[in-house]
Amino acid sequence: MLTSMKTVAILGASTDRSKFGNKAVRAFQHRGFRVFPVNHKEPTVEGIPAVPSVRDLPERPNLISVYLPPPILLKTLPEIAARGCDELWLNPGTDTEEVLAEADRLELPVIQACSIVSLGLSPESL
Repeated sequence: MLTSMKTVAILGASTDRSKFGNKAVRAFQHRGFRVFPVNHKEPTVEGIPAVPSVRDLPERPNLISVYLPPPILLKTLPEIAARGCDELWLNPGTDTEEVLAEADRLELPVIQACSIVSLGLSPESL
């Protein structure tokens, strides 16, 4: 379980409570993480101030959990590499061969799994 890491950036954080980018914000909050929603359109997600990009994060997060379409993620990987993180969680649907190859080239610490499930929660329960 991801209980030792205390900050997380959610890329693709959403105000739509049915989307995984919103469920992840709530799941990590529930587990005591300081959550940094990343959303270029919304000023807040679940009452938490959002930032428009990885570059705008207030600090280097321990963990980044991604809910972006692969073409957008590909363009974002260099920003992630520049900002840094201990673990980059590529949730199902984000981890295409092209994304994985670029993440490997950038030497990013990738984990291919559902970050919500890793917290011991079911996305359906959120």
